[in-house]
Amino acid sequence: MASMNVKVLDKTHVKPSKIIGKRECQLVTFDLPYLAFYYNQKLLFYKLEKNGENGFKEVVEKLKEGLRVVLEEFYQLSGRLGKYDEDGVFRVEYDDVHEGMDGVEVVEAVADQISVEDLTVEEGTSSFKELLPYNGVLNLEGLHRPLLAVQLTKLKDGLAMGCAFNHAILDGTSTWHFMSSWAQVCSGSPAITVPPYLERTKARNTRVKLNLSLQLDPHAASNGDSKPDPESNGQEKPDPPQLRERVFKFSESAIDKIKSKVNASLPSDGSKPFSTFQSLAVHVWRHVTHARNLKPEEITVFTVFVDCRKRVDPPMPESYFGNLIQAIFTGTAAGLLSAHPPEFGASLIQKAIEAHDAKAIDGRNKEWEAAPKIFQWKDAGVNCVAVGSSPRFKVYDVDFGFGKPESVRSGSNNRFDGMVYLYPGKIGGRSIDVEISLEAGAMERLEKDKEFLMEV
Repeated sequence: MASMNVKVLDKTHVKPSKIIGKRECQLVTFDLPYLAFYYNQKLLFYKLEKNGENGFKEVVEKLKEGLRVVLEEFYQLSGRLGKYDEDGVFRVEYDDVHEGMDGVEVVEAVADQISVEDLTVEEGTSSFKELLPYNGVLNLEGLHRPLLAVQLTKLKDGLAMGCAFNHAILDGTSTWHFMSSWAQVCSGSPAITVPPYLERTKARNTRVKLNLSLQLDPHAASNGDSKPDPESNGQEKPDPPQLRERVFKFSESAIDKIKSKVNASLPSDGSKPFSTFQSLAVHVWRHVTHARNLKPEEITVFTVFVDCRKRVDPPMPESYFGNLIQAIFTGTAAGLLSAHPPEFGASLIQKAIEAHDAKAIDGRNKEWEAAPKIFQWKDAGVNCVAVGSSPRFKVYDVDFGFGKPESVRSGSNNRFDGMVYLYPGKIGGRSIDVEISLEAGAMERLEKDKEFLMEV
């Protein structure tokens, strides 16, 4: 499926169904580091019973109407990025009558020769590109583009819903809060159950002036879909290693075995058991490190983007809309990680996560505010395994009234060697899908690792 021959039928824009007025909200320290990430892409596949041309049009109109309603609360997604002229501080702004503030971009397309089953494969994301908007577009482009773009593609027997969210204004928790709220309205609810909490400055209120020209390739933010490289600084770079993406599905029993193994040798001194996440994380970290054929003395870093809503002081509600995540790092020599039992690496991860309390978060923020640095992928760490998304996100409950999704995937934006996305398994229970991007040779070795696959 090198090409799907997706044909674009129409492009429109959707705004809230009621007058909001003029609103603006300062981006805060938790948001700003992600300006040089790309738009965060999510892709959901649905089966449709009525999938003729008229049936597809009905679905599109239903989704647009629901979007108009849900944007009354999530109006920031229909705005743009802006700057306060006097000091360059970034904000998200919305205005009903502002010229150029068009709302959410909605693209309608058709790929009639492709079935949903064709797309629920475990391998690759490059074939998905035609089903997703804003490939290779930096979040900074939100100064000139919508902050949310949706592509609705008619398939042979269903629908592909491709979404691109500006990652400078929201994280995964907020993304799935929005998606579930949109689905709730489309399924007949007159209003959403949990409105977004929009007071970003309650979590942090330090005004940070950014000089992005010193940190970004000058072509990066204006180069549309050409996939700029934030690391290039205008210099010629060798081609990056060929990456492969693969979804590894771990059943509930496999997850339980992994967790049981990591916790089997806990000391009797009252040590805290390792969580499901910590157990699965060290399982992935150790086996990816092995598949990379690293030398014993080479360092490998484990990175996780942690939700800080309950960690900040005062705690923020789960409905906080924005980015309230921070990257946590821990590392060790590849030889030590491999030679020790899995609880060694799990303990490193556990300690790093538990140490990231309100004091540590505040310290990280103050350090960043004193010397702002826009995140780039090289910052994830050497020989890294970096985990985003979460199996706690109820992605398979996003039902717009025509059934639950057949599959949920991430797009090709924001991928690099070692990036991992976790999702709940579609089969439910404690099953987890692990979506990994790796250099092709390492991926081939990982696919043959029966211990990793839990086939032993």
